[in-house]
Amino acid sequence: MAINATDFLAALEEIEASKGISKEAILQFLEESLIKAYKKQLGGDDANVRVNIDVEKGVIDMCQVKDVVDEVEDDFLQISVADANAEDSKKKYKAGDEFLIPAQIDDLRKATAMSVKSMLKQKFAEAEKNILYETFKDKIGTLITGKVEKVDERGISVNIVKTSVYLPKKELIGDERFIVGETIKIYVGDVSSGTKGAHIDVTRSKEGFLRCLCAEEIHEIYDGTIQIKAIAREAGERSKIAVYSSDPKIDPAGACIGPNGSRIQKIVSQLGNGGINKEKIDIIGYSDNTALFIMEALKPAHALGIIVNEEAKTATVVVKDDSLSLAIGRRGVNVRLAVKLTGFNIDVKTESQALEEGLEFTSYEEIQAIEDAKREQAQAVVEEQATPISVLPGLPEGYVAPQDRVYEEEAESGDEDLKEALEAEAEKKEQKAEVEEAPVVEEVKEEKPVVEEKPAKAEKKEETKREVKTTTSIEDLEKSLADESARKASKPGKKNFKKNNKKAEEEEEDNSKPVISTGERMSIYTEEELRQMEEEDKEAEEEYEDEDIDYDDYDEYYEDDR
Repeated sequence: MAINATDFLAALEEIEASKGISKEAILQFLEESLIKAYKKQLGGDDANVRVNIDVEKGVIDMCQVKDVVDEVEDDFLQISVADANAEDSKKKYKAGDEFLIPAQIDDLRKATAMSVKSMLKQKFAEAEKNILYETFKDKIGTLITGKVEKVDERGISVNIVKTSVYLPKKELIGDERFIVGETIKIYVGDVSSGTKGAHIDVTRSKEGFLRCLCAEEIHEIYDGTIQIKAIAREAGERSKIAVYSSDPKIDPAGACIGPNGSRIQKIVSQLGNGGINKEKIDIIGYSDNTALFIMEALKPAHALGIIVNEEAKTATVVVKDDSLSLAIGRRGVNVRLAVKLTGFNIDVKTESQALEEGLEFTSYEEIQAIEDAKREQAQAVVEEQATPISVLPGLPEGYVAPQDRVYEEEAESGDEDLKEALEAEAEKKEQKAEVEEAPVVEEVKEEKPVVEEKPAKAEKKEETKREVKTTTSIEDLEKSLADESARKASKPGKKNFKKNNKKAEEEEEDNSKPVISTGERMSIYTEEELRQMEEEDKEAEEEYEDEDIDYDDYDEYYEDDR
């Protein structure tokens, strides 16, 4: 059966765009519908029917299939070899082959065509419901936005993502009203899949709707800094939200209310539009202390004290005589929400009634003082953990670097004393270094002059010191040296003069240098050296005794030196 391929493909694309069903799925639905309808036309569901749709060629091949056998037992499903060869002489059939009987478009009755259309619609509806279920099963517990498409006395119909959901009046907030085409936020409570398809449960009056609004408007709730522990709500009247933060520096109730109530007002403005009085919201600070939590839940009424029975889940709250109506609320809504929020059955009594009955209760101030002490302790622990002391690998735990140590003496003396102590220590170090670098000078006794001689080897640092005594004193030695110099100056020879002058310079240098003790101690001259020096002087005098010397030359020499 030939069809227009272009029109057929265009129809597939249009269905895919409007229904959200893929072309492959549509072709599969069409094949299944044709097979089922043609079987029904042939008169039996057990008929073997085959359908093949070629979109590119625009051809739909549909035929009945019979098995070729030698002996026919069921002519509805089988055909003999002879009959098969007689029907189609172009092919030689044998037992085990398949004999195809093609169907033409004219062979399909009108009822068969209507049956194909009906089955296609049913399959499309089932596919759409499955798509809805797969789409919205991940949106449970979230807000979605839709448009109002129908309004009646029982509720409203809202169009969302290619489908419509019905919102009954009881799921609306108070007496709010909407008009067709208005945008609305709804909360997806549940999504179920049944025989009739996916069912989406939506609402605006449940606690989940309020929880999602808070997460949208208060970023601390969205990022998890503040947690919503519990919500109690009577839509259109009043709601109570218990909030908590693990960070002791954050006030969860104050953060949710915002400056001048700006944050909470944004949430209230989205709760109902039917009346002048909007739904009121009380932000309660959650506490692990049951007594404090119950008293906070009764706000805006201020509780004086409380008696709690943990086992029976009951509590008696004492308030001032003029605060009883405020604690109970209009039509009892305040105490009902407090019971729902805390899970305790709450009995409210005035101060006068408590005195008459002789009730002994714990005051609000006592409970609050205990909680404040716990909060301060928790904050101190958090601050201590926030600045841990890091220890380098290999060092013991608790080790503190030297530059971070504080000594008691330094702390007591103050900065000035510490500065003076450091300067004195630096001076001591400098003096010690100078002493180590400077040569060691030893005292020389008057009667025992000592000259230190350098050691033979530089690498020997410590040697045994030896002191040598002389028979002459320094005064005698100096006197003898002066006489000798005068004698040489009176009758000097040319060579002897230079020699004596050189020795005098060396003696002056030796006398100018300090006596250094780095090796063995010895006298300036030994007796043998002194005798040798006297003999040399006598020989020099005898050698130059008879020579005629012009002393004027020497005078010029000395003048030049001056």
